[in-house]
Amino acid sequence: MKRAVAVGFSCVDVYENLKKWYPTGNGIDWGIHLARLGVPTAVVSAVGNDAYGQEMKKRLTEEGIEVSHLEVRKGRTCQMLMALKNGVDRVHMQEISGVMEDYHITRDQYEYAAGFDYLHTDLFGGVLEHLRGWHEQGVKIVMDFSVFTKDPEYHCMDIFPNVDYVFFSTDEEDEEALKAWMKEIKAQGPAVVTATMGENGSISYDGDKFYCMGIHKADVVNTVGAGDSYIAGFTYGLMTDSTIPVCMEKGARISAEVVARFEPY
Repeated sequence: MKRAVAVGFSCVDVYENLKKWYPTGNGIDWGIHLARLGVPTAVVSAVGNDAYGQEMKKRLTEEGIEVSHLEVRKGRTCQMLMALKNGVDRVHMQEISGVMEDYHITRDQYEYAAGFDYLHTDLFGGVLEHLRGWHEQGVKIVMDFSVFTKDPEYHCMDIFPNVDYVFFSTDEEDEEALKAWMKEIKAQGPAVVTATMGENGSISYDGDKFYCMGIHKADVVNTVGAGDSYIAGFTYGLMTDSTIPVCMEKGARISAEVVARFEPY
């Protein structure tokens, strides 16, 4: 069985008015989904030595995730103070960066992550300088670029060559313009480029063909985690040698299950 590791940013989402919180971050959500699908999964990140950090390690362990390299640092676990708008859409009220403010993985964490088959990260986990090394060692890099693929602040064109599976979110209404941009990204080296478009489904491109997938209908309770769950389902398809349409369908199905409940997994 192939193994997966989520590396970089992690936090807790705290809904103070609802008295709810849960461990999260793009990679954490992705990892929990894969662990529930039976994939051996680990996390490489940092939490504080506060109650949230202790409970986060406990909850992830209960999910079957290996936390030996989830570092405990002096300080507060990163928190996102959240609220629900219209009872469905999440709203970020305040970020308390805590130990994530200046987080960069250690050499030991880097070497540990290099031993996995698939690695998930994003732009905010303090690992961008390590992507090339992992990629050259044969680790399959799954990266969530959110809405920032064209943002000059992040220099994504320099990152794409070291990523195997690019995912990004878009509200681009011009399909031809979107496909042209996906071709530009693919030309930098990734194996597959996938754009998720909310209720409009997703598009993947492998250099030969574009594949389109709609959504699975769901009674939406909370939109948090929809993208992360899609990427997890897609990754599971890759791990089981599925075709791109099957990967996309798996992602769409898990995403629909997630938006129908409060938690992102």
